[in-house]
Amino acid sequence: MDIRTIAPDLSVSPQITPQDVGVAASKGYRSIIINRPDQESSDQPDHTEIEAAASRHGLRVQYLPVTPGNITDEDIADFSDAMRELPAPTLAYCRTGTRSASLWALSQAGHLSVEAILKTAESAGYDLSGLTQRLTAAEAGSGVRAAPRASQTHDVLIIGGGAAGISTAASILKRRGDVDIAIVEPRAEHYYQPGWTLVGGGVFQREQTERSMQSLMPKGVKWIRTACEGFEPEQNQVVLEDGTRIGYHILVVAPGLKLNWDGIEGLRDTLGKNGVTSNYLFDMAPYTWELVQSLKGGKALFTQPPMPIKCAGAPQKAMYLACDAWKRRGVLKDIDVSFHNAGGALFGVKEYVPALMEYIKAYGIDLAFNQTLVAIDGPAKKAWFDVKDADGNVTRQEQGFDMIHVCPPQTAQDFVARSPLANEAGWVDVDAETLQHNQYGNIFSLGDAGSTPNAKTAAAVRKQAPVAAHNVLCALDGKAPTAVYSGYGSCPLTVERGKIVLAEFGYGGKLEPSLPKWLINGEKPTRAAWFLKEKMLPNIYFDMMLKGKETLVKPKVLPHRPAAHEAQEACDFSDSNKNKAA
Repeated sequence: MDIRTIAPDLSVSPQITPQDVGVAASKGYRSIIINRPDQESSDQPDHTEIEAAASRHGLRVQYLPVTPGNITDEDIADFSDAMRELPAPTLAYCRTGTRSASLWALSQAGHLSVEAILKTAESAGYDLSGLTQRLTAAEAGSGVRAAPRASQTHDVLIIGGGAAGISTAASILKRRGDVDIAIVEPRAEHYYQPGWTLVGGGVFQREQTERSMQSLMPKGVKWIRTACEGFEPEQNQVVLEDGTRIGYHILVVAPGLKLNWDGIEGLRDTLGKNGVTSNYLFDMAPYTWELVQSLKGGKALFTQPPMPIKCAGAPQKAMYLACDAWKRRGVLKDIDVSFHNAGGALFGVKEYVPALMEYIKAYGIDLAFNQTLVAIDGPAKKAWFDVKDADGNVTRQEQGFDMIHVCPPQTAQDFVARSPLANEAGWVDVDAETLQHNQYGNIFSLGDAGSTPNAKTAAAVRKQAPVAAHNVLCALDGKAPTAVYSGYGSCPLTVERGKIVLAEFGYGGKLEPSLPKWLINGEKPTRAAWFLKEKMLPNIYFDMMLKGKETLVKPKVLPHRPAAHEAQEACDFSDSNKNKAA
């Protein structure tokens, strides 16, 4: 637990789990204030789970949810009342602790000096300087809340400290080392998500895929450890979860996507037990391997939702590695394996399908296309699918299971989808080649959050980041973007332990192999591709991609501005700039 003391009667922390409640009780806390609304993130426990755990340990709880980016006077009053009524000491939490710390700070306005409040918060690790105007107004007793303005401004502001955000920052600094860059990212951990397939297949240990965020931040980049809540592109500002505004000259939006576990009825309640698992979660991939090792017979279901999803091959990778393990143990003949795909094809690029079909046949897998998982009852070991026939008619079918690997439906992050940056589908609306926003010329997006119609993979990000870095600097200099992205994506399909079909392709399914065919023939399962996946790619990710080293991924730069931008004017980032499209 990351508990930070604010005052003798109050500490704050990021999101806690029911297990953390017992730790808090052992440390002497007597009450908990919950400032995070339910369902803000796919991986947070419901507040009722925290309340139940607190009740078991004799702690009192008050649920005071605060909307990120909008702490109201009523919120402050409710927090003050709770602090008076609850037994001390109290632990308050939200997503990162920032909202809870901000509530304390605003509740102290008029009682403590603004300087004392800000220094106290800073000593606990929270920069609340963005609240200065509001605190000053309250201290003066004016009751007038100043219009929100940016507390700081950066040349480049990046939303998201995942693969896309860090890689882009590193690539920018490789080109121009004095650019003022800040990254907004609430998590303290960074994950190598492509490795979770191998964790679920018993090849990697979970710990191999995790590193601290601090250790990966490029030198010279300011890490703003809080969450983004919204965008104000007309003011060149973003809104953080405590209401603070951060200004920018160029904005890069790369917060990833949302795993919608609630999109399948009953899934959240049974995930991680009753034979229900998913390699799409860091904490769940080891359970996949546990189930594979323990299953000796019965029915094993593997599911894939409608596109788009992170790594379209991941659902079937889990299946192939499971089947290979069962085959090696001699129990595959006793296990009925089926792949329930919401789409109508095994893989979206036809050149790779023949090699995959050889394994489908060898493992005896039943392919069930146009079937979407909609509900699951873990204790009853039943799943329900909406099945679409050739005429488009949909019927609901029930399937029993002994094990089920679920790939959840996936959408844009809520704060992105509801923003002025989003297209109708909720993704950041950018040009497919330059990654520049189609309306706001000083905004770019890449990775899973962008609207580009490529496969959402880490390999795609490795190609996108140099393009984004080049074009960000063009825009920063008031010039039109000239680097273009081809839509490259890669999916190392782990068809058995020791062999991989290395799918590499760009827009329109055009094959884009990185290496000569004599070295790795991507259309065939090879041991060389497995060696690349297991031994080389993690190092390429951590030691090259996240450090801005662009071997084999240097961007294609056109000698003139792209046709789509011929009529656009160069960006003017003077004080009068109102964020018109460049």
